Parts: sequence; C-alpha cells; structure tokens
Amino acid sequence: MLQVALAQVRVHARRFVAVGLAVMLGVAFLSATLMVSATTSASLGRSIGASYAKAGLVVAGQDGGSVPAAVADELAAVPGVDLVHGLERAYSELTTGSQTSLAALTATAPERLETATVTRGSYPSRPDEVALDEASAARLDVVPGDTVALDPSGLSSPGSTSAAIGSSLTVSGLTGASADPTLSGAVQVLASPAVLRELSGGEAVFRNVQLALAPAADPAAVAAAATTALGTSQTPGAEDLVVRTATDQTVAEVAQLSNGNDVISGILLAFAAVALLVAGLVISNTFSVLVAQRTRELALLRCIGAERRQIRASVLVEAAVVGLASSVLGVLLAIAVMAALVGLARQTDVGSFAVLAVPPSAGIAGIAVGVLMTLLAALVPARAATRVAPLAALRPTDTAAGSRSGRVRLLAGLATLVGGGALLLFGAVSVAIGTAVAGGAISFLGIVLLAPFFVPASVAAVGRIARPLGVPGTLASVNAVRNPARTTASSAALMIGVTLVTMMMVGAQSARTSFDRELDQNYAVDLAVAGLGTGSAGPAGPAAPDTPGAAPSRVDAPTLLAVDGVQSAVELTPVLLTSAEDGGTVVYSADPEEVARVLRSQGVVLADGMVLAPQTWTQSEVSLETGRGPVTLPVTPTDATFFLPLITTATAEELGATPPEAVSAYLGTIGAGDEAGDEAVGATLAGFLGTTVWLKLDDALDGGAVADVQSRIVAATGVSEYQVTGAVIERTAYDGIIDVMLLIVTALLAVAVLIALIGVANTLSLSVLERRRENSLLRALGLTRAQLRGMLAVEAVLIAGVAALLGTALGVLYGWLGAQSALGGIAPVSPSVPVGQIGAVIAVAVAAGLVASVLPARRAARLSPVAGLATD
Repeated sequence: MLQVALAQVRVHARRFVAVGLAVMLGVAFLSATLMVSATTSASLGRSIGASYAKAGLVVAGQDGGSVPAAVADELAAVPGVDLVHGLERAYSELTTGSQTSLAALTATAPERLETATVTRGSYPSRPDEVALDEASAARLDVVPGDTVALDPSGLSSPGSTSAAIGSSLTVSGLTGASADPTLSGAVQVLASPAVLRELSGGEAVFRNVQLALAPAADPAAVAAAATTALGTSQTPGAEDLVVRTATDQTVAEVAQLSNGNDVISGILLAFAAVALLVAGLVISNTFSVLVAQRTRELALLRCIGAERRQIRASVLVEAAVVGLASSVLGVLLAIAVMAALVGLARQTDVGSFAVLAVPPSAGIAGIAVGVLMTLLAALVPARAATRVAPLAALRPTDTAAGSRSGRVRLLAGLATLVGGGALLLFGAVSVAIGTAVAGGAISFLGIVLLAPFFVPASVAAVGRIARPLGVPGTLASVNAVRNPARTTASSAALMIGVTLVTMMMVGAQSARTSFDRELDQNYAVDLAVAGLGTGSAGPAGPAAPDTPGAAPSRVDAPTLLAVDGVQSAVELTPVLLTSAEDGGTVVYSADPEEVARVLRSQGVVLADGMVLAPQTWTQSEVSLETGRGPVTLPVTPTDATFFLPLITTATAEELGATPPEAVSAYLGTIGAGDEAGDEAVGATLAGFLGTTVWLKLDDALDGGAVADVQSRIVAATGVSEYQVTGAVIERTAYDGIIDVMLLIVTALLAVAVLIALIGVANTLSLSVLERRRENSLLRALGLTRAQLRGMLAVEAVLIAGVAALLGTALGVLYGWLGAQSALGGIAPVSPSVPVGQIGAVIAVAVAAGLVASVLPARRAARLSPVAGLATD
C-alpha cells in the first residue's frame, strides 16, 4: 500500500498543488513568526551590547540600576582584572548654529574598551573637546573644528551653570553611529567624563562597570572573585550587583527590555494559528474530494484483499508525503522572506544592526506542525474512504453526493454559539477585553460548526439572482450546492478570513469615531498656539540675545492668519482679575465675535459680564474687587476640558483688569516670603504665561496637511512644536496609530484570505475533474465553451460572494463588540461601519473568486466532448 500511496502522489501531483500551497503558506507564516522572535533578540543583542562589546566581564545592577562609583576601585584590585571602566551617560540639549537637538552623551573610555570608531578627525583628548556621530553631524552641518554648546539647564541637570558646559566645546572628530537603541533619535556625543559629571551634579554615575581581563585569566574564576569582592564590600548596594560576561549581560538586558514577555511573537502566533486553521479546512476539503473521486478505486483494492486499515494508512501516507514536502518548502520560504526583510532593514538607519537568526526550533516546529496539521485534516476523509462497502462502492453512483451533518454537530454548534455569545456580550458590557476575546473565539467556533446548516442555504438563495443569466447561471446555482459539505468547507475558509478583516476595520473605525467624539468634547478649537510671557525668562534668568533659539516668538493673529491652511484666528490676552478670595484670578480676554469664528463647540457663546470657563471649574461665580466696589461675574462652564477661562475685552476694560505685563510680575511674586523655590515656581509660571492664539483650520485638511500646517506655524512664529496643540493634532496622531495597526493586521490576515482563495480555486478544479463527463455531455447538447466558462465563473462568484457577505455581517458584529470591550471604559462606543473599505473587501473577494475560476474553466473548455464522454 505504501507503493500505491506514493504512486498516487506521483501520478496525480497536480491535484495536490492546492494542499501543498496551503500547507506551505501556513508553515511559512509560523516559521517566520518564530524567526521574528529570534531575529529580534539577536538584533537587540547586537545593538544593546555594542557599548560593552570589548569587555571581558560586565558588572551591573540586577534591575538595570546604576553602579556606585566606589565599586570600580574595589574591582580593580580583583586578581585577573587589568582595566576597569565605568560607563557614564547623560542627556542634554546641544546647540549648534541656530539648531537645538537632544544629545546623548557617553564618556570616553580607555582605548582597550572604547567601542566608538573615529571616522574623521581625532578622538577627544581634552575636557573641552567632543566627537559627534557622523550622521547627526551631516544633518546639523557640523565638521571637525566647529563649536557646539550644551544647554546649562539641559535635560539632565536643571539649574546647572557650569562654565565648562555653557561655553563652547570644540568638535575634534566624527564617529560611526552606535547601534545601541537607547541612543537612537539623539545626537550621539562622545565627551570627557568631566563634562558628563558636571551634567550630573559633579558625581560619577555608572550604568555599568566594564572589566578588561588579563590575557591568561579565566573569566569564570575572575567573575567568582569579583562576586566575592562585591559581597564583602562596604559600599552600599554593592551586594546587589551582578557579574556577567558581555554575552550574558546582553541576554539579561534584552529580557529586561521585554519584561520577559514576547508580546509581538504572541500576536503573530495568533495570526499564524488563523492561517493554519484556514489551511486545515482547505486540506480537509481537498482530501474529501480526492477520496470521493477514488471511491471505486479504493473499493476495488478492498475487493482484491486490502484491509480497511491499509486503505486508511494509504490516504494518510499521501497526506504525510504532501505535508512533509510542503512544510520543508514553507520553512525555506520563511527563511527567504526573513532574509529579504532583514536586508531591507539593514539599508535603513534604525535597522542597520539587524541580523538574521534562524533557530532550529523554527524549522523543526514548522515541519512538525505542517505534517501534523495535514494528517489531522486528512484523518476524517481517510476514515470516510473505508465506510462504504466494496460492492456498494463499485456500483455506478454519483460520487459527488455529500452527507448530512449529524445531530451532534448541531447541538455542539448551538451550545458553543450561545455560550460564547453570552461571554462576548458580558465582556462588552463589563469592558473586559480578555473575557470578550474568549467569548468571541468560542462563539465563532460555534458558527463554523453550524456552517453546514446555513451556508448551502445562503448560496442557494443568492444563486437565484444568477438564474436570469440563462443556462450558465441556472446550472451554476445548482452546481454550487450539489455537494453541501464541499461548498461549506470552501465558503467557511474564506468566511473566516473576511470576518477577521472586517472585524478589524469596523473596530478601527469605531475607535476612530469614539476618539474623534471625545476630542471634539475636550477641545473647543482646532489648534492653540501658546506664546511665552514677556515679563520673565524663568528661574535661569533672561536669555542672552545672541543665544541660538532665544529670539522672541511672534505669536499673534496676523502672523498665524498668513499661514496656509488657517481659516480663522483669535488672540487671547492674559489679564489679572483682583479677587476677594484668593487675591487674584488669571483669565484671558478676547473679542467675542472672533472667538465665535474659531470655536467648534456648539452652543458656546462668550458674552459681556460673564466668565466662560473649562469643564473643570467648579465655582458658579467669581467675586472681584474693582475700583467701583465688589463685582460678581457668573461662570458658564463648557464641555471642554482643555479650555482657557475667557472674558470679553469689553468686560476686562470695564473691570479695570491688570494688563499682561503686570500678570507676570504678579506670578513672579508668588511665594514671596516663603522659600526661594516658591519664587522660582512663580517666575517659571510668569515665563510661560503669555498670549495664546486659537485657530480654526480648513475643513478639507487631512492628517498630512495638518502636520504641514503645524510645521509652517512653528516656522512662522518661532515657537516649539510642543506649543502648538489641539484636537486636530491629537486626531492625526490617533488616526496614524490606528491606520498603521489596521494595515499591519490586514496584511497578516491576507495570508489566511489567500489560503482560502486557493481553497476556492481547488474546489473548482476538483469539481471540473469530477464533472468531466457531465460537462462534456452539456457541451454535446449545445453548451458553448463561453457558456461553460461562464457557468464555472458564476459558481466561483457565488461561493466567494456568499462567504464575503457572511463574513462581513459577522465582522461588523464582532468589530463593534470588540471595540466596546476594549474602549468602553474610555469613551462611549457606537458601531461605525467603513462602507467603502468593506465594499472593497467584498469586491476583492468576489474578483479573487472570479480569477480562481479561470484555470479550471480553461481546462474544462479545452476538453472535447468526445474525449470527455469516453469511459475511464
């Protein structure tokens, strides 16, 4: 029987092409997922370990904490240690010319442990010399010999006034960019330890301590001695330090980076499971058809002495051979795809350190899962091959006849559908995403189990639409449901893919709508541009006129109205109202007509004699002291959270409100008589409280155009991007995240959809082989080749179209409930259906079904009626 099975695979290899493709794609997805995890770890290891790649041993905190500086001297006395270096790093703002950038500073190291490579100029040898990475230097137009400055109030040392840092530092050379991901996005600066210690307040702060070992030293022995020295050290915290090799330290940092959880691999494995499930349906359907076509052949083998177990084993051997060959090809495909992706990543700046890792487990697991999946999918058809008695199977019966689903399947499907649906609804109502996911999976399993009871009926109902097409349409509607089991399997595979794609689209659109609604409620205007105050420069003192970036900002309505994309603008001027309760209330005055032109909130009106306040204000009125006596202004709260308290310009003049210059003076005196720190707080508030301009943008602007407007505002006014805020920027950020996630998920699910479409094409191909004599008879009776091709095309469209429609309906429901379970606690969620996107999914599914019918239709049309009617 082994020879018979191998002969079947060899002679009818074309019939196993669809099975092979399904297995290959599913295994490739699984193996690539496992390779992604290994490649990510290897790439991170190569990049994270770049800063101590030359060290023999590394001493670091267990949880990534710093290492006390005193420990370095103690480690230098350990036998076998030649050299000790503490890795120091700090962050500051680097100014060159008119540009200010975030800088990551690393202290220079002894030549034996230095990992930076000078590509131009010379290594920094003096405290006033630094080296920049060549990529940042090119972007900033810096060459060796130029000068740069570190902001005295930098990110790491607010209030530092060191002359060494504030004065110019000479760029002595350029270095190659480090692969360390903690340095990405910043200018990589190599500086003397003195510069970094001034940034850290004069203290040495080591991220780790690197040990260079003597040539003949045993790393394990030195590590044991260093651990003993740390355990007996009197330095606080030394006993908590760990001594590792550079490789082990890299592994520990990679694990710490992911908290020991590989979330990305888990998500990818979930998508791989979907692809394998769809592939299993395609495989099972294919073997069912193949076994049905060979019923008489298998019965003849039974008659000449073959036992049932031999027949069953023969079918399983065929499945094992096809599964093994396809799985090997799938693993090779995964390696090729990953190699291509890593090659593309290495061409970018952020992925230059990427390295391909192919763990043996990826290949072994892929082949094992592929073979096992194929065997399991072929098990039911193999059992079916031995159920019919030999003599009964030899009778000339219709081999395409299907079997009815059992009562057990019906009960099991109803139970899982009801139970899972209840769990899904509970998760959606209680905003429990874990419960909802479990309920959704269980209920969808019930739908798959019940598919034989509603898919054929749905195809038959939709098939009536095709009957006006004439004989091809009528025959197609009948043939599509001739074998309900086969039609169900093909439709269910595609239905799973379409359901998941639609679910993600509806979920993303519902999330987008909910976020937009919340943003519209929290923000009253499109954009707000905040200018700095004029009375103070903050606790660091006034900025020098020649300091780069210190030019006063031009935040006013005329400047902003000149920016392309801005429709309306209104200036909000800070004023101080003298309060009888707390001494003063800072509000903003504006022209009410100009405010009305920029507000997006409905029903919000600024009028004289009142305060229009944010939602967070709790008081109903403000009591003021004026030159004419006490005055009370009613407070009208808005629905917006990010809203400045407003009064009209006329109200401010009538009350004799303090002009803007006095507001800064008032805030600068907050805390007078208390600690100096309170005065600094007041001065800081004064420095940042200035004229604010609210903007309304053109309604036709999309996300990219909004970003361009923000950039033009920054260029026109001289403010930082962080001073330009509002609903449209938040909406652009959310939309960008949602779009990227949707694109990634859709691309991953496309594998499952592709496998399902292969199943549709396979069903038609096997149907053509099975109905060879029937099609030839139709041709002999007058059916033209074009009509025969049309019949198969309509049949494919019916199967794919019904699967797409059912998947769309299920996807809309699951997408809405999923969004409710994930976001219900943040914002009210109402279903939002992206009609255009879903229409495109249905159109693609139908078009793909139509394309899938091309080859089977050509094969059927090319066969002459005489040859087709010949007895096999």
